[in-house]
Amino acid sequence: MAMDTSAESPVPVRTVLQAVGGWIGRLGRIWVEGQITELKARGGTVYLTLRDPTANMSVRVVGPRGVFEAAGPAVTDGARVVVHAKPDFWVNRGTFSLAALEVRPVGVGELLARLERLRQVLTAEGLFRAERKRPLPFLPGRIGLITGRQSDAEHDVLQNARRRWPAVEFQVENTAVQGNHAVGEVMEALRKLDADPTIDVIIIARGGGSMEDLLPFSDEALVRAVAAARTPVVSAIGHEQDSPILDLVADLRASTPTDAAKKTVPDVREQLQLVRQLRDRGRRVLAGGVERELAWLTATRSRPALADPVREIERQDERIGALRDRTRRCLSGALDRAGDQLSHTRARLLALSPAATLQRGYAIVQREDEAVVRAAGDVGDGDRLLVRLADGRLAVTVAEHLEP
Repeated sequence: MAMDTSAESPVPVRTVLQAVGGWIGRLGRIWVEGQITELKARGGTVYLTLRDPTANMSVRVVGPRGVFEAAGPAVTDGARVVVHAKPDFWVNRGTFSLAALEVRPVGVGELLARLERLRQVLTAEGLFRAERKRPLPFLPGRIGLITGRQSDAEHDVLQNARRRWPAVEFQVENTAVQGNHAVGEVMEALRKLDADPTIDVIIIARGGGSMEDLLPFSDEALVRAVAAARTPVVSAIGHEQDSPILDLVADLRASTPTDAAKKTVPDVREQLQLVRQLRDRGRRVLAGGVERELAWLTATRSRPALADPVREIERQDERIGALRDRTRRCLSGALDRAGDQLSHTRARLLALSPAATLQRGYAIVQREDEAVVRAAGDVGDGDRLLVRLADGRLAVTVAEHLEP
């Protein structure tokens, strides 16, 4: 509860500290994990500082010597431990500390299990997917390098990269690469380089070491920072057999710092050799194409149509004349045959014509309705008939029927 105070009615320091101590005392016993630093023993009491592995925060821990001796020789400066403690607030000095009740060192097996759980969580979030990987530029103009000061990793990256491409530029950010401050310093250097638009690629490099030495490069905060970076990141941590989680989230994993230089910077000699090979190949292809076109042109010019074009015209004129004469002969023969056929048809028509029959003295007898009379019984006495002769027609009346 808030204290009812004012400038006119303040409370003394002891009241405030006693209230804070009472509130902290209600927290109860807790388990805390951290890394031991500043370990000291005075008489029967051990004093140390327990630092957070990721954040720049720490807390004072005090406990009986027997509690720490029971944890074994693994409890030393730099060791990661789990402490069962009771929060304590010393009212007289206004300081906070943890009173250690039990100390357990964090073994390699437990660390590996934690890393595996973290790897599974990040895998489920998709931070290791191949489609998230960004391609490195073919020839980076400026490379950011995060590594330890005057380390073998820095020397390997710079020497091999400049040996391959002397014009390449580096911006080196020296940080702690192990210990309590490594994660924070590497993240700050990454943020600085990622914000620089002139940096084309970032290399995070460190030489080999024990699993505990490489733990900062499996820290969740650093892994997420690399995943969120705008600039492609190359991970070159340890040796071939080392595999921190940073290798999985980086855009490119290099087995060693030397390998990182080879994968990031092309070899100028290899590129010049490739240019020469491509140039020679281009010349051969171009020369071959020109030779083929010249051969085709020579063959085309040697054809009769181009060698003697007038002769070709004369040959075509002769062909046209022959076709014209052939056409005339065919047409004349067809007309002659058609004339003969027409004469024969005309003669047959005249032979079958009724007019020719009438010319021989015959006549055609018709009724008034022009129906042809074919028998004497078809007409009666007094019927008017029309007799058609070869020259003219006669109108007659039937007087009587005669016997045949």
